[in-house]
Amino acid sequence: MAEIIQEQMSMYDKLQILSDAAKYDVACTSSGVDRQGDGTGMGNCKKSGICHSFSADGRCISLLKILFTNECIYDCKYCINRASNDVIRTSFTPDEICTLTMEFYRRNYIEGLFLSSGILKTPNYTMELIYAVLYKLRRECNFQGYIHVKAIPGADQELIQRVGFLADRMSVNLELATAESLRLLAPHKSRKNILAPMRLVQQKHNDNKLEIVQYKNAPRFVPAGQSTQMIIGAAPETDYQILNVAESLYKKFELKRVFYSAFVSVNEDSALPARTGEGPPLLREHRLYQADWLLRYYQFEARELLDEKNPNFNVFLDPKCDWAIKHLEYFPVEVNRADYNTLLRVPGIGVKSAARIVKARRMGTLQFEDLKKMGVVLKRALYFLTCNGRMMYKTRIEEDYIMRNLLNTKEKLPDSVTGMTYRQLSLFDDVTFREAQVFSILE
Repeated sequence: MAEIIQEQMSMYDKLQILSDAAKYDVACTSSGVDRQGDGTGMGNCKKSGICHSFSADGRCISLLKILFTNECIYDCKYCINRASNDVIRTSFTPDEICTLTMEFYRRNYIEGLFLSSGILKTPNYTMELIYAVLYKLRRECNFQGYIHVKAIPGADQELIQRVGFLADRMSVNLELATAESLRLLAPHKSRKNILAPMRLVQQKHNDNKLEIVQYKNAPRFVPAGQSTQMIIGAAPETDYQILNVAESLYKKFELKRVFYSAFVSVNEDSALPARTGEGPPLLREHRLYQADWLLRYYQFEARELLDEKNPNFNVFLDPKCDWAIKHLEYFPVEVNRADYNTLLRVPGIGVKSAARIVKARRMGTLQFEDLKKMGVVLKRALYFLTCNGRMMYKTRIEEDYIMRNLLNTKEKLPDSVTGMTYRQLSLFDDVTFREAQVFSILE
């Protein structure tokens, strides 16, 4: 392995390298915890979250987002920091990270820290360094702002617990949806080591809730919960497989968020998709985020949105519209009688507008003009709603008709669209995985 190691490097140079190396990690969130500063330290946390900004490549960032080090003993084929790459290697010291965090906060550049890391020497060694950073920030610098930290798979449970009492949110990257893809692209990592800290954080978080009920001043363990990330497009999993894994993570590990990161080709490797010039599969990533929202807030299940016959999302329509067109037998819905959960299934009606409808119709009968004032997107909802038994316009409850209007085209749609045989943006063709492989990772 050839490396360029810089022993003497300024903190500014390190920041340039280690902040750029962290941009591929999108499991970065800042909401879910409310902690007031006590007046003796610096900063506080609000449930509403931290103001977001956007990096040069379009990814959402909200914190000082850095790696502790880009040195790594692993050789994951998709990672820019893999051991076999010739890149400039550097590491922060705990003092340097504390200085950066405090000085950036004082200048109102940030409101918190997102700290990830490559694996330096061993998982335990790396986790001890991360603990040193958080301990110094909290106890010596008295920093009371938001901290999101990565748990290192393979590290001792005792270390992870100690870090958990200092962090607001913790995440462990699942990386890839199936164990087979992990063996192919990240052979030094094991599914067992990835899931073990997830289970630990879940159990300790739940135990800590009971402790807080009994002892009001008990220290809080990862009060904002945990999240994870899956890379999309590096391996040939279908959207159906990925969404089922996400659903299982929400149910079995009580995750707050599953993040989806479109695969960015940074390495040449025969096991990775060939570079095509089309860039990362951002539309596919977007569709998965939309579907993830339906799982978390709209009472949908993964099996309702996709199945083995239709394993990938429609590239033309969002998942909710796509589901509605496939299930026209449920529509139109009478807005003055439908319950809350039924209203959530209507395209153009969100969580807030559904609640407003249920509340407002107690006072009288609703009309379409009322729905618009409540935030309903009528250009989508009008094909699936009636008010007092009438639709907004003369509308045929036919798949092709609704699809053409939603897509704003007068041409008859081909069978590849209306026949639900959509072609997903994919870097792989004619590759299938057994369904059992998807769920084996969560056993």
